[in-house]
Amino acid sequence: MNAPLRKVAISILVLFTLLIINVNYIQVVRSDELRENTANTRQLTEEYSRERGSIVVAGTEIALSTPTDDRLKYLRQYPGAELYAPVTGYYSVVYNSSGIERAENGLLAGSDPRLTLRRIADLFTGRDPAGGNVELTLDPAVQQAAMTGLEGVTGAVVALDPSTGAVLGLASTPSYDPNQLSSHDPAAIRAYRESLSDDQVTNQAISQRYAPGSIFKVVVSAAALATGDYTPETPIPAPDVLTLPGTSTTMENFDGESCNGGADQPLIDALTISCNTAFAQLGIDLGEDAVRDMAEAFGIDDEPFKMPLPVAASKLGDIENDAQLGISSIGQQDVQLTPMQAAMIASAVANDGTLMKPYLVSQVQAPDLTVIDKTDPEEFGQPVSEDVAGQLTEMMLSVVENGSGRRAQIDGVQVAGKTGTAENSGEDHSWFIGFAPADDPTIAVAVFIRNAGRTGGDISAPIARSVIEAHLAGQGD
Repeated sequence: MNAPLRKVAISILVLFTLLIINVNYIQVVRSDELRENTANTRQLTEEYSRERGSIVVAGTEIALSTPTDDRLKYLRQYPGAELYAPVTGYYSVVYNSSGIERAENGLLAGSDPRLTLRRIADLFTGRDPAGGNVELTLDPAVQQAAMTGLEGVTGAVVALDPSTGAVLGLASTPSYDPNQLSSHDPAAIRAYRESLSDDQVTNQAISQRYAPGSIFKVVVSAAALATGDYTPETPIPAPDVLTLPGTSTTMENFDGESCNGGADQPLIDALTISCNTAFAQLGIDLGEDAVRDMAEAFGIDDEPFKMPLPVAASKLGDIENDAQLGISSIGQQDVQLTPMQAAMIASAVANDGTLMKPYLVSQVQAPDLTVIDKTDPEEFGQPVSEDVAGQLTEMMLSVVENGSGRRAQIDGVQVAGKTGTAENSGEDHSWFIGFAPADDPTIAVAVFIRNAGRTGGDISAPIARSVIEAHLAGQGD
């Protein structure tokens, strides 16, 4: 073979080698990316050619697929619309998916490995392939009460079963109508999406984090009680004005009020009236390690998790000195919590000090409704002992019965809780965390309202009350 022919042969060999490499790269490395690309009409047509499984709450479908006469054989519909949108998310020909639609896509689409035998059987029997169903833990009455309470504001409610971690309510407002994102009209879908604000498609309960304000005092109280050197009756300093260590900056209490005439006051009283100077000094006295260790034990560890929706990390933030420690100890400085994390704090106290991992899916089913998997409750950790949890419950009862949380009171039911009002560059954020019945809790709640301009006791506590009442009424059926 002469030199020119040899060069041509080598060039052809190189080209074939590159072609083979590229084909393998596309089919193996980029297969998932191309499969999920919304511009991939072949994949889209294939997905819509089979019936997608339903998302179910208390026996009722809140997301389902119905047959159509157009090119895409099934239409995704959401009977609950705005009520469940923060949970279901949407399944769209233009914007892919979000919420449970995304988190449980494999099961709903029928591609989950747990449905392999079903798919094989479909091939042999000629049966139309279909996706599985996802049953959620939500309590419909709780979800409705939460969304109703949040009407007209930007905020979130999270309700948990403290004994298992099951999510009873997951509300975020303002909401949107996922039906308008799941039509088969791309132009209408885009127009509707462009009309939505970022707040409407952002889950405030799990995707955003905010300064918690005074609800963080429950964590600082836990750190103090866990040392064994404090009880609810232990007197702690509660000056009218506290000069932060190493600075000339002073801290006052809400509206410049005096907690106890400047004298020491029992820890339980300081929490009941939410005394800022007392808790700032208490955090400084305990030291950063004690406060940080307790925060991390409750899950405030800068680590995200899934339930199966992704939950943003909550954090204590960097603390460079005692002045910053004092500010952090009243839930300001760089402390940032999701409403889910706030509910987890209340849940751990309610459950005798044991924190259960939140979960939203109770079970999944094959298309024939055979249960193929169930969620088993899982312990997240034990932030405090049963004894410390009991002391915290006593203190949080006092907040509702005698202090800033009075508007969470329910006739005939003991409610334990803590209010929070977090300073913000705009109007203050409003918080409430709590649980009931205090002697045998079945629900733990966190309520958050962004830029409320009012205290947690004024606006968040009443919402928590209505959510708890809705849950307890259902238990009495």
